[in-house]
Amino acid sequence: MKQRTNFFRKNPAVTQLLFNLSGYLSKSKVEQSLLQLVNFRVSQINGCAFCLNADTAMLRANGETEQRLYVLNAWREAPFYTERERAALAWAEAVTNVRDGHVPDEVYEAATKHFSEEELIDLTLTITTTNTYNRFNISFRTPADVPKPWEKAVEAVK
Repeated sequence: MKQRTNFFRKNPAVTQLLFNLSGYLSKSKVEQSLLQLVNFRVSQINGCAFCLNADTAMLRANGETEQRLYVLNAWREAPFYTERERAALAWAEAVTNVRDGHVPDEVYEAATKHFSEEELIDLTLTITTTNTYNRFNISFRTPADVPKPWEKAVEAVK
């Protein structure tokens, strides 16, 4: 696959806007491990190799188990996820797949049992931000093996 455009370098202003969203989310009341797991699931749905590669490295570095990463695509059938994680993953799938219809009331109700309104807003922001990263990387064919821009992004928001 040949990269079309390196949007990280070509338009730093847009990239900085995305990094600013990530910076805000790094201070969220929602635990970072859960936000990262949600990001990984969204990237699985969208098929973003760059984000999956980067998210896997980040999740593993922060102590996520191989087993939970391997089975995440089938989280509903696996016993390895908490009820809070399940509510977040269902919310992530519904928000990401809005083309399938609106976010169902039952998914919203389940999410509100585990997240405050502020947390649910932050969770939605992380989902939509990941969708944006996915779409940029997929559209411009960012190679999965280009870690440097992502590493700089992570450092910039710490």
